[in-house]
Amino acid sequence: MTQDMTKTRQCIEEGRAILGIELGSTRIKAVLIDEEHHPIAQGGFGWENQLKDGVWTYSLDLVWTGLQACYADLKEQVKKTYGVTLKEFKAMGFSAMMHGYLVFDKDDRQLAEFRTWRNTITGKAAGKLTELFQYNIPQRWSIAHLYQAILNNEKHVRDIAFMTTLSGYVHWKLTGEKVLGIGDAVGMMPVDPATKDYNKRMQAQFDELVKDQGFTWKLNDLLPKILLAGEDAGTLTKEGAALLDPAGDLKAGIPLCPPEGDAGTGMVATNSVAVRTGNVSAGTSIFGMLVLEKELSHVYTELDMVTTPAGDPVAMAHCNNCTSDLNGWVNLFASFGKLFGCTPDMGEIYEKLFKEALKGDDDCGGLLAYNYLSGEHVTNLEEGRPLFVRKPDADFTLANFMKVHLYTALGALKTGMDILMKDEGMKVDRVLGHGGFFKTEGVGQRILAAALNTPVAVMETAGEGGAWGIAILAAYLVNNTAEQTLDQYLNAHVFAGAKGSCVDPIPEDVESYEKFLRSYRRGLAIERAAVDNFK
Repeated sequence: MTQDMTKTRQCIEEGRAILGIELGSTRIKAVLIDEEHHPIAQGGFGWENQLKDGVWTYSLDLVWTGLQACYADLKEQVKKTYGVTLKEFKAMGFSAMMHGYLVFDKDDRQLAEFRTWRNTITGKAAGKLTELFQYNIPQRWSIAHLYQAILNNEKHVRDIAFMTTLSGYVHWKLTGEKVLGIGDAVGMMPVDPATKDYNKRMQAQFDELVKDQGFTWKLNDLLPKILLAGEDAGTLTKEGAALLDPAGDLKAGIPLCPPEGDAGTGMVATNSVAVRTGNVSAGTSIFGMLVLEKELSHVYTELDMVTTPAGDPVAMAHCNNCTSDLNGWVNLFASFGKLFGCTPDMGEIYEKLFKEALKGDDDCGGLLAYNYLSGEHVTNLEEGRPLFVRKPDADFTLANFMKVHLYTALGALKTGMDILMKDEGMKVDRVLGHGGFFKTEGVGQRILAAALNTPVAVMETAGEGGAWGIAILAAYLVNNTAEQTLDQYLNAHVFAGAKGSCVDPIPEDVESYEKFLRSYRRGLAIERAAVDNFK
C-alpha cells in the first residue's frame, strides 16, 4: 500500500473522514472525503420517479431502500480499496432534490404521496400566492402544494402536523431534528433575507387566506426550523444509524450539518456562493443561479428567489427538463448497436455523439426538438411531450440531430437566464458548470457558453456534484475553527489551486444558438398542440 493509501486508510479507520449523500432525481450518491476535502470513495444507487395518478412521486420505502443500498455500496468500495469497515465519520450531511410536498400527522404518519419538484399541478395556487405575496411562488414550492391541496378540498390537510422536503425528511429520521438548511427551506416558503427566517408578513397573509377553513394549525407550526451553514443540526441517533446501516456497523453520535437542497450543494460544489458568481447544474433537470448584488426590479414568474446555504439572496432559473430525452436517444443508438453485436461502453457512446454534435450546421440543418418529458413553467406548458421535428428539405445528419438535442436541453434555461442577464443587466464574471451535461470534455461547456454568451468554467471536481457539496458543508460544520464565512472557507480550504478549464463564448456559436432560439420560440406552438391533442 502506497504512503497516500496508508494515510487515507488511517483517516477512514480513525473516523476522520466525512460523508455526504445526495438523493438526486435518478441517482442517490454517496461521497466520502478526506481532511483535504478530496473524494476518496463513492457509492450509488439508481432510481426513477414514477407517474402515479398524474403525480410524479417516489415512495418513502424506496427512499430507505435506496439510501441503504447506496451506503452499502460505499462500504463495499471502502472495504475493497482500503480494507476498512466503515463505522464512524467526523461529520455527515444529507441533501436532496428541492421543493415538493411531504406532510405528516402528529403520529409521524405520511398523509399524502410525496409530490416532487417535477409536478406542474399547482398552477392555481401558485398564481394566487404570487399575487397575494407580490413574490414569485413557483409551482414546485411546498407552500404552493399545500394551498393547492386546500383548494382541492383534500381531507388530509386538517391533520398536518409537519411539512418538509426530502432532505429534511431524511435528516429528521436520522437525527430526530425537524430542521432544514436555509437554501432548501426557501423552496418551501419565502425567506426574509434580513432575518434569515421565514417571511412573517407572508405567513400572516397565508393564515388569513385560509382562516375560514378552521384549521387548528398556523403555517409556522408546520415548517421545519431554519439553520444556516455551519450551525449545529443534531447528531446521528442509534435508530438513525440502524436505519442507514442495517448491518449494524455504523456508530451513533456523529454530528450532521443542516440538510440542504441540490441547488445549495451545487453552489458549494462550484464555489459559487459569493456575489457575481453563478453556476448551472445540468442533469435530469437544469437550473442556473446568480448570487445577486442588487434586488431585481420586479417580480418574474420565470425566476425563483432562493439563497446560498449561508443565506445570501440568489436568483434561480429552474427548468424541469434537461437530459432525460437526450439520454433516451443515446440509449436508442446503443440498442441499435447491439443488433449488430456491438456493446460499446456507454461513456464512449456519449463522448462520440456529443463530439459529433460540434460538426453540426449553424442552423442545426433545419431540425427542431423539444425535450419536455414533463411540464415546463418557464414556457407555460403544464405537461410535456418530447418532440422531434424536421423540414422536408432539412439536412438530416447525425451531427445536426445531436446538435439540436444538445441545444434544446438548454432552451428553457436560456429563457430564464436572459431575464437576469439581459433584462435586469446582472453581471457575472463567469458561470461554473456541473452535472452530467458537462461530462464530455469541451462540448456541453462550449454550448452553454454560446447560449449564455458568458465564459463557462468546469472544474475537475464538477463530476462529484451535490454529494461532494454536502460533504463540504459537513466539513465546514466541524472544521471551521477560524470562524470564516462560507465563501472564505471554500476559497481558503477547498478550491485553492483547484484545477479546471474555462472556455469563452465563440461568436459564431453565439449566433448559431440565437438562431436556434428563434426557431425554438416559434415552435412552442407545436409543443402546445402536442400537449393539447396527443393524450
